[in-house]
Amino acid sequence: MSDPGTAQSASCMDQVKAYVRTRKGIVLATEIVFCIIVLICYAASRHPGYLGVAITELVFSTVFFFLFALRYDQQFAFIHWGWTDFLRAALGAALFIILCIICLIRGGDGAGIAGSVIGLLTGVLLAYDAFLTFPKLRRTHAPAATESPDNI
Repeated sequence: MSDPGTAQSASCMDQVKAYVRTRKGIVLATEIVFCIIVLICYAASRHPGYLGVAITELVFSTVFFFLFALRYDQQFAFIHWGWTDFLRAALGAALFIILCIICLIRGGDGAGIAGSVIGLLTGVLLAYDAFLTFPKLRRTHAPAATESPDNI
């Protein structure tokens, strides 16, 4: 998620550059690059039927990258961005790992195997992203007052 403590930059490009320097920005940018590599490998394979997970996760990672980089998550407070990002990363990790294990067991040509190996790395990276996001979901609550306001 975006860092609320940073100063507002002048342009969108400056905001994106500043966000890429954060840990979450590096993880999201790496997810985008890995998804593109997996997409290219599966497209070059003899059986390009496994493109769906890579395309979906590429789109979601890109959307979340720009949402967080441009601080739209702070403007749209009616969505719980922490849970949304956690579910994106956790489901993407599970789908990538399952898909790539199936592709590796099935075998195939070199491009499919390369896409599966890089897809496994992408699944591990998405699991790490979910691991980074999870502690931010737990918030401490102030204890409720046990006395009535009228002291009755």
